[in-house]
Amino acid sequence: MIFSSATFLLAFLPLFLIAYFVIPWRPAKNVVLLLASLLFYAWGEPVYIWLMVFSMTINWAGGVALSSSRCEGAATRKLILAATLVIDLGILGFFKYEGFIAENINALLGANLIPDYELPLPIGISFYTLQAVSYVIDVYRKDTCAQKNPLYLGMYIAMFPQLVAGPIVRYSDIEDQIDDRHVTLAGFCAGIRLFCIGLGKKVLLANTVAILATDMLSSGGASIGAIGAWAGLAAYSFQIFFDFGGYSDMAIGMGKMMGFNYPRNFNYPYISHSATEFWRRWHMTLGGFFRDYVYIPLGGNRSSQGRWVFNIAVVWGLTGIWHGAAWNFLLWGLYYGALLICEKLFLLKALDRLPSAIRRLWCIAVFMFGWLIFWIEDPAVFTEYVAAMFGAFGFTGSSSLWALGAWEYWPLLIPCVLASTPLVPQLRECLVAWACRRPATNVVQTGLAAQKCKVSDLQCDNEAWLGEVADAYPSKQRSLTVRAVFTLTDIACLTMLCLSVISVISGSFNPFIYFRF
Repeated sequence: MIFSSATFLLAFLPLFLIAYFVIPWRPAKNVVLLLASLLFYAWGEPVYIWLMVFSMTINWAGGVALSSSRCEGAATRKLILAATLVIDLGILGFFKYEGFIAENINALLGANLIPDYELPLPIGISFYTLQAVSYVIDVYRKDTCAQKNPLYLGMYIAMFPQLVAGPIVRYSDIEDQIDDRHVTLAGFCAGIRLFCIGLGKKVLLANTVAILATDMLSSGGASIGAIGAWAGLAAYSFQIFFDFGGYSDMAIGMGKMMGFNYPRNFNYPYISHSATEFWRRWHMTLGGFFRDYVYIPLGGNRSSQGRWVFNIAVVWGLTGIWHGAAWNFLLWGLYYGALLICEKLFLLKALDRLPSAIRRLWCIAVFMFGWLIFWIEDPAVFTEYVAAMFGAFGFTGSSSLWALGAWEYWPLLIPCVLASTPLVPQLRECLVAWACRRPATNVVQTGLAAQKCKVSDLQCDNEAWLGEVADAYPSKQRSLTVRAVFTLTDIACLTMLCLSVISVISGSFNPFIYFRF
C-alpha cells in the first residue's frame, strides 16, 4: 500500500483516523497506531511482516539490556551493542545486497560459486533499520532512555507515515511524544494542509513529469537528441524531488494529525548555491544520520587531511549504496563525496566570489548530472544519453520535434519551478509581516539554520500566523486581508486534494520509486 493509492486515501487513512480519535486513552491510541502500521506493511509485504516483528523484538531486547543495571560494564555494553547492530545490519545487508554481491563476485570469478536467491526487497527496510540502529546507539550512548514497553518501541519502528519513504525519525525526536502528545485542531488542520500539498506534489507534479522522463529514457539518446535528453533529465530531476519530497510532506502531515512532530526532510534544495548547501537541504534526516552515526565516530574533520578525506569517502560511499544495490548508486555517492571534498578544500572559496546566479547555475548543473548517474544503470545507455545532451545526434535525434512530444509538457514547467522555490511561504511571511508592521524574515534560512526544526509551521499553520496578526496589530482591514488570503490557500489545498484523488482513481501513471530502498 502506498500513500498515493485509492485504497489508502479512501479506506485505510479515514478508517484509521476514526479509530485513532474515537479512542480517548493515549496508551490505546499507541496500540491502534502499532496495529494499523503492521496492517499497512502486511498489505504490501505479507511474507516479510515477520522480519519487522523480529527487528522490533531484537532492538527492544537490546535497548533493555543496555539500560539494565546488570550490564554496566563497558565490555558487556559494547558486546550487546555490537550483537544488536550485527543483526540489524546483517538482515539489511542480506536482503538488500545478497544478489548484488553474488552477481559481481560470480562475474569476477567466472563461475556461479555464490547462489543468488533473487529475494524481493522488503519495502522500507532501509528506513526502519536506520531508525532501529539510531535507537540502540542512542541508548548505548545514554542520549536517550530505553523503551521498556515492547509495543511502544514497535510502534516507533513500524509507524506507517514514515515507514516507506521517511523521514528517518530518531527515537529521541518523539520519545516524549509517545506518552505525552497533544492533538489540537490547529495542528490537525496544519497536518491536513501539508498532506494535501505533499499529495499534490506526488500525484499532480511528480507523476506527470515521470511520463516524460520515462519516455525519453526508453527512447534512447539517438532517437531524442539534445532537446529530448535535456527535457528528460529536467523531468526526472523534478520527478525525484516532488516524489520524495511529496512523500515526506505527507508523512510529516499525518504525524501532525496524530500529535507527532517529525523532523523536516527537505528545505528547497534546488535553490542551493553549492553541493555542500544542497546536501544540507536534501534528505536532511539521512544526512544527519550518517553525520552523527558514521562521520563523527570515524573522526569527522578533527583529524588529518588524509583521514578526513577517507571519512568523507566512506560516508558518501555508504550514502550511495544505501539508495540501492547497483554500481550507479555507489558512483553517485562517490561523485558527491568528491565534490564536497573539492568544495571544502578550495572550490567554495572560488564560488563565494561569484554572483549568486552563477553559483545557482553551478549547483543546478551539479545535481542534474548527479541525477543522471542516479537514473541510468547501463553504462552504454548513460554514454549515449550524455552524447545526446551535447548534440551528438542533433537537436531532436531521429525524431521530429512534433513526434518527440517534449513540447507538450512545457506548461508544467511553471508550477514545477515555483514549487521548487520558497516563493509561496515567503509571500505568506511578507503578508503577515505587512499585517504586523514588522520586517519579514527569511523562512528558508530560518529553517536551514535549525537543522532539527520540525516541519515548517511557516508553511502550513495558518492559525498561528492569524494569532500573531491579531496580537501584534489588531487592524480589521489588514486582519481581514490575511484571513482572506489564508482562506484561499485552504481552498487551494482542498482543490489539490480533490484533483489528486481523481487522478489516482482514474488510474493515471503512478510509479513507486522506493522499491529499492
